[in-house]
Amino acid sequence: MNPKLSTAAMQQATRRTIVKGSQHWPHKSPALSRVMDNQSHLKLSPEHDQPMGTWSTEQIRNATSQSVMMTWAPGKAKHNTPLITHGEGVYLYDDQGKQYLDWTSQAVCSNVGYTLPESVLQATLQQMTQLPFLYGGLGLCETRARLSQLIAEILPGDLQGMVFPSSGSEANEAAIMMARRYTGKYKVINWYRSYHGGTANSQQATGDFRRWYGGDHVPGFVKAFHPNPLFWDLAGATPEERTQMALNMLEEQILNEGPDTVAMVQFESVIGGGGVIVPPPGYMQGVRAICDKYNIVMHCDEVMVGFGRTGKLFGFQHNEGVIPDIVTAAKGITAAALPLSMTACRKHIMEYFEDNPLGWGSTYQAHPVAMACAYENVKYLIQNDIIGHVQRLAPILEDNTRRLAEHHPCIKQYRCIGLFGCFDVANPDGSNPQLQHTAIDKAFVEYKKAYTANGLIGLMRPPHLHVAPPLVITEDELLDGFERQDKALYVLDDALGY
Repeated sequence: MNPKLSTAAMQQATRRTIVKGSQHWPHKSPALSRVMDNQSHLKLSPEHDQPMGTWSTEQIRNATSQSVMMTWAPGKAKHNTPLITHGEGVYLYDDQGKQYLDWTSQAVCSNVGYTLPESVLQATLQQMTQLPFLYGGLGLCETRARLSQLIAEILPGDLQGMVFPSSGSEANEAAIMMARRYTGKYKVINWYRSYHGGTANSQQATGDFRRWYGGDHVPGFVKAFHPNPLFWDLAGATPEERTQMALNMLEEQILNEGPDTVAMVQFESVIGGGGVIVPPPGYMQGVRAICDKYNIVMHCDEVMVGFGRTGKLFGFQHNEGVIPDIVTAAKGITAAALPLSMTACRKHIMEYFEDNPLGWGSTYQAHPVAMACAYENVKYLIQNDIIGHVQRLAPILEDNTRRLAEHHPCIKQYRCIGLFGCFDVANPDGSNPQLQHTAIDKAFVEYKKAYTANGLIGLMRPPHLHVAPPLVITEDELLDGFERQDKALYVLDDALGY
């Protein structure tokens, strides 16, 4: 028997069977019939007939225990996580009626708190009613044009090419692809202690322990030391000499990697989760000069600090004269009300992609509802001088971080910029009580209990303690937050043995 003929005959018979059976297929395929019959008679449990907001605490906890998974924390953490029912202003409230002052804007993203501007609500509802979705490659809409023009107007220089992914990770994925395709090179240099996302390339771009979760096997990423390293310093050198030495080290890395292989230098303008680490004066200008010298794209990751957190619209604007080739941002673009991010590039890069596909995309890139939310949110930030408000409160935040550092021996040092502050905690012998990749130390467990008991809620990344309240916080609320943290820090002092 000829196997080829046999195969063809079998395929033809199969086609005849499918066509013939398609007229009365439930009777021809009992197994499929049972599956479809079950699907057509699916029933919701009676609990789902209850309106949203009416489930009891027990119902919510049971469903959470059965089906909810955590992400950066072990799953069992969900059993001790507060059940939040609503928010108002800069406060969140749990199912027991307890009030929490949001001390870190959750993940440094809920920048306008929980009473959203009416203009944001109305624009989002209008867009959802008018055009709830449009795939970005099939059509254009007014919302996309408006948001693109608005962001181009508020960015300095010729940063005018706009892509709108859904998350910071995606924005950085787009930036990496953009740089690689534009330059024809593939290596990306990042700082240690940085964070760029949780997807394949953005995770490997990350400079802390979270890149280990993916196996640390994605090629093309090179790590550089931040000019403010964690464990060592150039003793006796002036600040200017330390900055120059850090730039010399970066340039040497590029030379040893091969400038013709390095597509991009990708840095957080201010390292966020790693401890609010600000580059020293002159450093970013030096990076810009090195990138120009070797035809390398300079990318500033503004996912955490963009849209006002540092007292400038974007963090890189604290470095006079520096215009990155690519800027990414997320979180603050919608104040976390809806998932959206941005990847902006300079004109010469945008023009390259007029004739070449970017090579990155997603179903929800340029989602019209999220863009409508972002458009009104960014307008609100500018029209209500939220950045000026941050600048006015920044000295108060710094005064109080200094006060707490002076009063609590567990605080080794602090750093602040705008409404973004961080304490570094140390043991009595000066050592770190915990590194970020290690299990939470029992002292921080006690601190977290006191933090919660005193009505604070926020991101906890020991040995760094962040302070990043919503940008709309009042002076009285800010002072109240520091009084609450002051009480919790006494517990940490005791727990560490001071």
